[in-house]
Amino acid sequence: MNLDPSRIRLVLLDSGGNNLGSVQAAFARLGIEAPVSSDAARIRAATHVVLPGVGAAGPAMQRLRENGLDRLIPTLSQPLLGICVGMQLLFEQSAEGGVDCLGLLPGRVDRLPEAPGIRVPHMGWNRLDVAPAAAGHPLVQGLDGRRVYFVHSFAVRGSADALATCHHGQPFVAIAARGRVMGAQCHPERSAAVGARLLANFLSL
Repeated sequence: MNLDPSRIRLVLLDSGGNNLGSVQAAFARLGIEAPVSSDAARIRAATHVVLPGVGAAGPAMQRLRENGLDRLIPTLSQPLLGICVGMQLLFEQSAEGGVDCLGLLPGRVDRLPEAPGIRVPHMGWNRLDVAPAAAGHPLVQGLDGRRVYFVHSFAVRGSADALATCHHGQPFVAIAARGRVMGAQCHPERSAAVGARLLANFLSL
């Protein structure tokens, strides 16, 4: 997929996560600069916005409230991609601390259940299963059956907005989208060529 950097103005939202550098590096490998900002004017001028996240939902939402991004994000009109905890923040509530989130996608984030042979957190590579009804969505082109890297203890168990699921003891939502709002529970910045494809798919929107 050929991307035209001159047409892309990407901004990473300052969510305080410690994966910002690795996300920036992943976009740099695609030839795209990915500055981190909480400046409303710069974010509104972007063509694409990414909400990264590592850690817990509570501190991440607190950071967004402190820098005003919790009020700005719902007003954006360009494509928005939440990554890992950033995806979880797009939903209504997280059981991780009982925190209210952005509410851009309906649903609740719950802790993954443990079971014999099923460890939590879910760490490592796992297979994406693209829903047949979502096969035509541009975000998941070339991703069905491919393996991506996860590190998480919480996830959305089910959603009408799911584009792809993954299985760890039971199914959970791996990629979701509703209009301009999209999320990936995996870490595309740590998922080699498949993660690069997911990011390129997003930038093509």
